[in-house]
Amino acid sequence: MSKTADTPMMQHYAEVKRQFPDAILFYRVGDFFEMFGDDAVQASKELEITLTSRDKGQTALAGVPHHSASSYISRLVAKGFKVAICDQVEDPKLAKGLVKREVTRVITPGVTIDEDLLALRDRALLVGVTSGDGRYGLSAVDFSTGEFRATELETEDALREELLRIDPAEIVVPGAGDKPRDKLLADAVRRWMPKLTLRIVLPVTEPLEQALARHGGENAEVHLPPAAAGAREAAQTVLAYLEETQRGVRMPHLRRVDFYALDDALLIDPSTKRNLEILRNLQDGKRAGSLFDVLDRTQTAMGSRRIRMWLDYPLIDRESVEARLSAVDELRTKGFDRDELRAALKAVPDLERMNGRIVMGNATPRDLALLRDGLAVLPGVRERLHRFESPLLRALAERLDLLDDVLTVFRQALVDSPPLTQREGGIVRDGFRPDLDELRILSRDGKGAIAKMEAEEKSRTGITSLKVGYNKVFGYYLEITNTNKHLVPDDYIRKQTLTNAERYITPALKEWEQKVLHAEERQCELEYQVFLDLRAHAAVQSERLERTAASIATLDALASLAQVAEEGRYVRPRMVDTPVMRVKQARHPVVERNSRERFVPNDVLLDADDRQLLLITGPNMAGKSTYMRTAALLVIMAQIGSFVPADEAEIGIVDRLFTRVGASDNLMAGQSTFMVEMTETSHILRTATSRSLIVLDEIGRGTSTFDGISIAWAVAEYIHDRLGARTLFATHYHELADLPLTKPRVHNATVEVREWNDEVIFLRRIIDGAASHSYGIQCGRLAGLPGEVVERAREVLTNLERDELNEVGLPKLARSRKNPPVPSAQLGLFAPPAPPASVPSVVEERLAALDVNQLTPIEALNKLAELKKMLE
Repeated sequence: MSKTADTPMMQHYAEVKRQFPDAILFYRVGDFFEMFGDDAVQASKELEITLTSRDKGQTALAGVPHHSASSYISRLVAKGFKVAICDQVEDPKLAKGLVKREVTRVITPGVTIDEDLLALRDRALLVGVTSGDGRYGLSAVDFSTGEFRATELETEDALREELLRIDPAEIVVPGAGDKPRDKLLADAVRRWMPKLTLRIVLPVTEPLEQALARHGGENAEVHLPPAAAGAREAAQTVLAYLEETQRGVRMPHLRRVDFYALDDALLIDPSTKRNLEILRNLQDGKRAGSLFDVLDRTQTAMGSRRIRMWLDYPLIDRESVEARLSAVDELRTKGFDRDELRAALKAVPDLERMNGRIVMGNATPRDLALLRDGLAVLPGVRERLHRFESPLLRALAERLDLLDDVLTVFRQALVDSPPLTQREGGIVRDGFRPDLDELRILSRDGKGAIAKMEAEEKSRTGITSLKVGYNKVFGYYLEITNTNKHLVPDDYIRKQTLTNAERYITPALKEWEQKVLHAEERQCELEYQVFLDLRAHAAVQSERLERTAASIATLDALASLAQVAEEGRYVRPRMVDTPVMRVKQARHPVVERNSRERFVPNDVLLDADDRQLLLITGPNMAGKSTYMRTAALLVIMAQIGSFVPADEAEIGIVDRLFTRVGASDNLMAGQSTFMVEMTETSHILRTATSRSLIVLDEIGRGTSTFDGISIAWAVAEYIHDRLGARTLFATHYHELADLPLTKPRVHNATVEVREWNDEVIFLRRIIDGAASHSYGIQCGRLAGLPGEVVERAREVLTNLERDELNEVGLPKLARSRKNPPVPSAQLGLFAPPAPPASVPSVVEERLAALDVNQLTPIEALNKLAELKKMLE
């Protein structure tokens, strides 16, 4: 800031900026929000707005119009910036000297309720993380809706997984100033989520119950176990940050903190979530092409967010899964009633976020009108819900509060289409307030009202020449000629004498003058007060509105799943507690919807007692990965309460779902592709249980062939012997097909392939048995490898398969016999070491001793059988 910036306004700006050094300060000046100094430079760069200066170029200056500031703020917040809003808090017309300004709110990526700053169908979560006594606390709040939860985690790995699962918009840790209390924890969080800005806050020291009661009032509830000290401190950290950003304003929608245990949900680690494309596709990270995109046919933003939460935390309690499935089943069966219900839901606004804006005082007149229109359709929703019999739908109908009292008042008070602005009138319906109606009449027809008074005074006094006039000095007056002075009533007050007339005023005239001159201004003020009263009335009913919003969100999500089931010909899965998976003609929900080709379904059969590990061999591009992903997605769908794309399905509840799919590296962590693969595999082997489902694709391919085969073999044995988890294991190592010889619960499967005229035809069908070829060269040709490369690859492959050897006993790969390669000391994994060439084997000695000319055919066959037996 310039040293010459010593005007009162700039002094105040500097004072405010010192309080918010880490925020870009939007400072209201007239019709603009101005930014100065470094903030102006930063904002001009990020927002691509003009950078100018004041104080003869010594202070950088940039600004945006106040009426469109939210769009600029949203762009800054989306990039991770904190924005402090210093607004005018008194009417400039009434101000004496400098207009009073205060920071009214601080907006950050995780602390906002503005629609412009939020993705409509996604959550923006603020997460607090703490550590202590070897455990970790985590708390997450959706400030736009008031959802507030906390949990505890045993390990750093579990904390990392939960953070990546939540995908927060912002993270806070306890500390003071810019120093976190636990630097190792802060560094770990920055490493896991480098794109997020880590905030540091001093936690509240008072009990959480007491701190929450300041906002939620006497109905505030903290549902945390007494021993969950980490979860409690994490919630206190989040609450402290919210209080810091909201500048002492009450947050009435924060009235409840709930505890959630990770063991109560099907846990899907971040790698699995990404590989299965549950929420986003792998190509561009967008929703299109994901399971979420397939299942989300909701009519409201609330319902969409509910499905998203279900996908983050699928159920593991079978009764709860069955309750959802029964509701979806009935909604699917009663198609006409479902269609009517969904049509009604389409008119329901985002009640969850609207409730947050109402209680925080940010709702506009248009918000209240949307609330009114949404409440108006609720009776129809509940009436249609009563047509259903499933317990869950019945319960939703009972919890659906119609808020009749709010609807009645809003219908009486609000015009059909109120404006966005609050202080410019046009909000209240005619007839709601008589005094407002009178002001409207005056503002619409002030001259007519004065003319009416003039006529009334002429009639009362008998002075036909009486007239009402107006000037800026006296305002309205009654002018009477001198010839009629004797008719002037006693209540007239002389104001001015003219040559031929006198001017008078009366109390009634002055009262009318005030009404006429200030009618429009007073009308706007009165309408604004009515609007505030209406918003306050709705805020008092916040808990009721919250319950209704939750019911609508769940209903919309269930109806969406029913719609998808009907359109996709999905079936209801039979859910069991035993670790099995028996699916007939399973289909991949995303591929089926987006592929132009007919999808080839396949059976999935896994049974922990007999068919625990399915070893799948076959060429690339033949459908192994799609098959395995199908099985995993069907489990997720079933455990959120969705029907599944299949002819029949019996699915045992899964507690954890793992995938090791694809090749990627983590350069920032210094990990190669193979190291990432091994790290993920290690995590699976350490955390999977007998109730888990494991999907492994190509274990061990990032190293040498023998090393890879060894690792894959050992991993498969460990899963079979130690874990007992249902497993789909795809591999190109055909040697693993021998595993069923020693492991009874391992079964071989392969992708059916046909060869025709040197072409490979993938039939996409999974059949019993093991593949004899990988068809890698044919796949390379399909991918466009040069013909010369393909032909040479065929030649090398032929040499290898025929065991043609060079001078030192190795496969003849090179065309030239000059400079043969040095023999490798590495031994084969499954074959015994070959005896030295100079020492004949017993078989060779027996064979050399035979006189084939003296053997009869029968003797020759017997000798051959004997030699073969010796080799075996």
